[in-house]
Amino acid sequence: MPTVNFATRLLDWFDQYGRHDLPWQENTTPYRVWVSEIMLQQTQVKTVIPYFHRFMETFPSVEKLAAAPEDEVLHLWTGLGYYARARNLHKAAKKVAQELDGDFPSSVEGLEQLPGIGRSTAGAIVSIANGQRATILDGNVKRVLARYAAVEGWPGKTAVHEKLWKIADGFTPNARSADYTQAIMDLGATLCTRSKPRCQDCPLQHDCQAHEQGRQADFPGKKPKKTLPVRTTRFLMIRDNSGDLWLEKRPAPGIWGGLWCFPEAPDLDPVAASCDLTGQNPASAETWPVFRHTFSHYHLDIEPILVELGTAPSAVMEANRQLWYNVRHPPQIGLAAPVVGLLQQLAVEE
Repeated sequence: MPTVNFATRLLDWFDQYGRHDLPWQENTTPYRVWVSEIMLQQTQVKTVIPYFHRFMETFPSVEKLAAAPEDEVLHLWTGLGYYARARNLHKAAKKVAQELDGDFPSSVEGLEQLPGIGRSTAGAIVSIANGQRATILDGNVKRVLARYAAVEGWPGKTAVHEKLWKIADGFTPNARSADYTQAIMDLGATLCTRSKPRCQDCPLQHDCQAHEQGRQADFPGKKPKKTLPVRTTRFLMIRDNSGDLWLEKRPAPGIWGGLWCFPEAPDLDPVAASCDLTGQNPASAETWPVFRHTFSHYHLDIEPILVELGTAPSAVMEANRQLWYNVRHPPQIGLAAPVVGLLQQLAVEE
């Protein structure tokens, strides 16, 4: 496999065409790079930028993030998805602030000891923030290298994954490590894209094996398809006479962990379930159309049921686990994605 001047060609391209004005490239610190790298996992740059700005305005330091309530962190994360990232971010911030005096580990191995930081993310932090040589292998880099070296197979398989790591490490230069890391991510994000790659503009096209073979669409190998199972549930949208809605905080393990959600009653009569929660018989119950929310491992079909109490609520709520949500003056809490959409619809009715 040709390897001559891989890094040199990539860096020359980056100097002219790479992205140099991303917000986390300003005032580069391990904290800012870490937050950006966690946000960028499975999320596009254009989506991340406004979230990153808001996050830095609210939590300008790891100490500020560590001291924040989890609800505030999840609130700022609402819409980015994959909420385990936010919970791990918060846990890691506490560890850095409380156990490491606010200083991030300077090595890949040390960073990997923090919640939510894997080998590639640790490499990006060490490389971009500290300027040390470190290898990365995020989704963009996997795609670039799999095509360049025509690596057969799905990168989720251990053997394929380790082969890509070996190639990635072999290409990573000793000099300009931070620029190289950004360059190879940029190439994957802007030219060597998942569909319709712009090979004519790529600095690596002349010895890219996928390009030579006309097989760009074959790399990286696809994950074996499987039929996702379908589960069902009901959301009880319990509304009191002032228009506030009953929400519950979900336990940390499981889907939407730590986020606020409507109570679920998948197997119970909604009126009876509402009565059990609120201690009173509802004035009415209206079933809304079922809609589907898809996770990585299954589809969830949700049937929302609007339950009108008609009077002031009499139930005693559990502190920190239940609340009446005011759609006119919403509190800053983390919300499950389907709940956000339903709350918007309910706010229109007000």
